[in-house]
Amino acid sequence: MEKKVMSKDFMEQNREEILAKYAVPAKKNKKPQLLSKKERKVLGVGRDQGKAIAKYVRISPQKIKVVIDLIKGKGLDEAYAILLYTPKAASPVLTKALKSAEANAVLNNSLSRDALYVADAFANQGPILKRWIPRARGSASRINKRTSHVTVVLKERE
Repeated sequence: MEKKVMSKDFMEQNREEILAKYAVPAKKNKKPQLLSKKERKVLGVGRDQGKAIAKYVRISPQKIKVVIDLIKGKGLDEAYAILLYTPKAASPVLTKALKSAEANAVLNNSLSRDALYVADAFANQGPILKRWIPRARGSASRINKRTSHVTVVLKERE
């Protein structure tokens, strides 16, 4: 089952049809079909947002989600203020990801900094680092050191 390769001119002429086709969920697993990198670039998909991903952060996703819930839907300056005065270990990590997403939105997609807000933010589980500690009578027990992948998406308010 091969994917059909489309030319740039064909994609520009049939933009609405292609986007409508990929918006319909697949029949087997109900997941939407994904556009290729070339198709996203030509069709301009994702040009209305700034996105940043911080991978392999050594904090559990559960601890990061507490701080993420505070900044979701807030304006950019308000989100920075909340993160500055929140005494949690996830605050510096989210500040760094927020700065990166802001830079991506302003520099790559030419969005206005004043109109940006945190449209979406989430933390997925990364690989678990397993450490073994000694116990009584020659046994050992495992300690899970959890990691996270943090994603921050900024969009422009209308």
